[in-house]
Amino acid sequence: MNKYSIEIKPTNNESIQKFEANSFLIQGEGYEFKNIEEAKNSPIAQQLFHLPFVKTVYIAQNFVAIEKYNIVEWNDVEKEVAEQVENYLNSGKEVVKTPETKKNVPVTVYAESTPNPKVMKFVANKKLVINTTEFKNIDEAKNSPLAQKLFHFPFVKEIFFDENYVSITKYDISEWEEVVMELREFIRNYIQEGNEVITESTISDKSSEPQTSSAVNTENLDDTSKQIIAILDEYIKPAVASDGGNIMFNSYDPETKNVSVVLQGACSGCPSSTITLKNGIETMLKDMLHGKVNTVHAING
Repeated sequence: MNKYSIEIKPTNNESIQKFEANSFLIQGEGYEFKNIEEAKNSPIAQQLFHLPFVKTVYIAQNFVAIEKYNIVEWNDVEKEVAEQVENYLNSGKEVVKTPETKKNVPVTVYAESTPNPKVMKFVANKKLVINTTEFKNIDEAKNSPLAQKLFHFPFVKEIFFDENYVSITKYDISEWEEVVMELREFIRNYIQEGNEVITESTISDKSSEPQTSSAVNTENLDDTSKQIIAILDEYIKPAVASDGGNIMFNSYDPETKNVSVVLQGACSGCPSSTITLKNGIETMLKDMLHGKVNTVHAING
């Protein structure tokens, strides 16, 4: 079973196409190769330079990006390139040959309060995870070394990871001003040492990953459900992510016109989430889907 899959992502520069993986390819800083000689420490980049239209290869945490010459259009070659990148990654070969001495990657982490007084958001200056993931206890965190270590703090109740941050829900035994600096430094040091946040085994075991709304299989859903998911992804998710939370589509009943969503992270159990749900999400869905939505019901993740 292949561990890696590649998704083609256009960029603002029409000459550059991103080939994004479902897992991290490298840790730390990215690389830019202008020619095959510069790419001597990256076998995958060297391989890509054998394609005559490849001008520059960029490799970052979870993607390979390619700048092409104008001799071809991306529509004609992108699938071939995606397949080549995917096959290489699944061969188990190195993406970039790492130096023998492991260097710490400079990392900054800052703490940010959320609308939920029990939840604090710790934001890093680098990508931590590919998919949103929530852990309610240490048993659920078996595939996350960082979450397991955080659960050893007696005041940590729940943990939620999104792209570049971790939201932590605490028990009432401690106040944030007593523990926030300790947590911030622990997270910063852990990441700076290059330790894994989510283990590689999680990638091939999709059943162990919580589903995000963008990952919902829409094939068997009705048109209204698909529209609801699109609205949640475009308009609602960015707002709740900025507050350290996440919202996922759960179900839609065409007879009662009731929408069910799942709240995660800072949104779960937040005192203001009911107001946000009714005055924000429910109102928006009613306005944008005329006559198709009556109520929105939330389930805490």
